[in-house]
Amino acid sequence: MRLLVTAASRHGSTAEIATELGKALRGALPGVGVDVVPLTRVGDMTDYDAVVLGSAVYFGRWLDEARWQVTAYTDVLRQRPVWLFSSGPVGDPSVPTTEPADAAELMDAIGAREHVVFPGALHRELLGMRERLAVRLVRVDDGDYRDWPAVRAWADRIAAELRTRTARSGVPSTYRGGSE
Repeated sequence: MRLLVTAASRHGSTAEIATELGKALRGALPGVGVDVVPLTRVGDMTDYDAVVLGSAVYFGRWLDEARWQVTAYTDVLRQRPVWLFSSGPVGDPSVPTTEPADAAELMDAIGAREHVVFPGALHRELLGMRERLAVRLVRVDDGDYRDWPAVRAWADRIAAELRTRTARSGVPSTYRGGSE
């Protein structure tokens, strides 16, 4: 079995979440090839049996390149188990408190198993002018708000589901959709 973990990240925080997910999945799924690849470098998703795909969220939406990849690979993604994650809320309490505006639509388009939202990190020196203005309006302090135990726990849930699928199918190397 081959598993792709990929994410669109503007300033690196979401990429680091993808890296941690990949590390946790490797530990939980010995013998499974887990590739962590930046979304902009993903050449072909057809080589993977399962996909974990994420995006940073800015102004309530996934990054354009992430939405584009979901659209470009809709048929491929519909044929395998896919999990989506978003990264973006910052602060204590987290802002914003709502799901990304496009998350439900993306989930429906590809039949994703689940979508989770992880808090991100905020470092004003990395932000553009428009982003700094938005942060100022919501009055959020700089900091790393990522919840690493929650990231690893989600990876464990994904691994458990993949192990269950593999045990039920009796075929450890592939998953190609179908009813359960």
